[in-house]
Amino acid sequence: MQFSENSRVWVYQADRELSDREVQLIQNELDSFATGWTAHNNQLKAKGEVRYNRFLILTVDESQAGASGCSIDKSVRFIKDMQQQFNINLLDRFNLAYREGSEVLSAPRHVFEDLIKQGSINTNTIVFNNMVQNLSELQNKWEVPFKDSWHIQLFRDLVV
Repeated sequence: MQFSENSRVWVYQADRELSDREVQLIQNELDSFATGWTAHNNQLKAKGEVRYNRFLILTVDESQAGASGCSIDKSVRFIKDMQQQFNINLLDRFNLAYREGSEVLSAPRHVFEDLIKQGSINTNTIVFNNMVQNLSELQNKWEVPFKDSWHIQLFRDLVV
């Protein structure tokens, strides 16, 4: 399936790395959910994927049918079910992800702050902007240097 670059995306980040087995199971759940996801009885052109054994990404191409409040509620219920089933937190927006070499790590806000103070995270560290809104932003603005992300606004005073 081809998706428009304007397709809406929702990025949910796990608070820990998922095992390959968990990724496989979650991907099956995502595929099943996306296939049955509807808005006002209209099938949504949707897909779900797991990236870096840490991020669950839902995508809807609204050129066919738009995601409504009810359909978004369904997706949040699905995400909450995934949290419970796999004992992960996917809704903590202050669990911040970043790259350390080729590894993707995450830390709660206070630990992230300490890593900045220690110099382990700096303005060139790649961070993940999980607030991207569409497929184009996911491709171009999701993994960005700290200095080019919303993170700099929040942590500016800590950056050396």
